[in-house]
Amino acid sequence: MDTEYPPLPPMQTGVRGRCPRCGQGHMFKGFLTLQPQCEACGLDYSFADPADGPAFFVICFACIPSVLLGVWLEVAFSAPIWVQLLVTGPFMLATCIPPLRPLKGWLVASQYFYKAEEGKLA
Repeated sequence: MDTEYPPLPPMQTGVRGRCPRCGQGHMFKGFLTLQPQCEACGLDYSFADPADGPAFFVICFACIPSVLLGVWLEVAFSAPIWVQLLVTGPFMLATCIPPLRPLKGWLVASQYFYKAEEGKLA
């Protein structure tokens, strides 16, 4: 294709799950499964390898508050296990699952925007 695409910020396209090149096509075909290519501009997503990046960020920023909530419940109230499961379980799911897709989209869009590629020996 001879079409010129303006650079789009990764935060704008990736978090919304849009193509990092055109901003129109969808990046995902499932919850976390990448499409093979953009349906709007044809960008091949084989360059993308976010690996465990989304899970790492979720662990750092969402799981720690969940653990702190559980520890606080135990220390402050000596909460039985059923209370821990009813309070910390949904809190952990609500803070860990929803950010995975926007984070993965952001990482894929950042790889495209900054032209990240595997290192090569000179």
